[in-house]
Amino acid sequence: MVHHFEMGIWLLFLAYAVSVAGSAIGLACAYHARTATGGTRMGWLALAAVSIGGVGIWLMHFIGMLGFATPGQPVRYDIARTVLSAVLAIAAVFCGLLLFGVQKRSALWRLLVAGTITGLAVNLMHYTGMWALNIKGTITYNPFLVVLSVIIAVGAATAALWFTVSAEGLAQRLMAGLVMGLASTGMHYVGMAAVNVDLDPDAADPPGVEVFSFLFPVFILSAFALAVPIVALLTIPRREDAERAQVGDHRVLDAAPVG
Repeated sequence: MVHHFEMGIWLLFLAYAVSVAGSAIGLACAYHARTATGGTRMGWLALAAVSIGGVGIWLMHFIGMLGFATPGQPVRYDIARTVLSAVLAIAAVFCGLLLFGVQKRSALWRLLVAGTITGLAVNLMHYTGMWALNIKGTITYNPFLVVLSVIIAVGAATAALWFTVSAEGLAQRLMAGLVMGLASTGMHYVGMAAVNVDLDPDAADPPGVEVFSFLFPVFILSAFALAVPIVALLTIPRREDAERAQVGDHRVLDAAPVG
């Protein structure tokens, strides 16, 4: 028998909260990338991809996986595949944002393609992360629930990307984070519902490490991954302040004596 909430249902809410935080901060960075140019634009997009892909998707997944257990049997993780899942998530989100997120105005086809890429990034991360899972037995999937998980992720990710263009206020950008968090956690738990496990108690112990052995350094790296974009967002001049300063400069020039 497999448990998905071995540590309690509170993990679901923690996973969602972490996903919303990473997604909201990342989408705020993507919003600033729209008006930036050159290297600054790429910098904002990189921060957005790390926040959304690394924290909003990848970290959320492993918080949710804390509840996965095969009672009486060990669960181990392949570190190389686990790292690969993080890299794939960040890279795919970056591609999706690069295609659509930097556009002040964009065609519908861009939104649909970028939403598909970003939604598939959520799925790609999840199933690569599950590929890193080693148990005493085999794992198979319910095809219907797998397809449903893809649809949920793509649909919610598309809606969240639409918010990056249409959202002009803090409340709208927070709503985008809530929607993107829904894409990640919804897909994760639907994907986990698709899991069928056939345990073999007589099999050799699986290779790899326990999730708790690498979760602490992951949390430290994730905190740093969020701290950098938060500092960047807090220190960038607000548009209103920039416009006020520009008006003030014009007034000084207009008031200056001629000759």
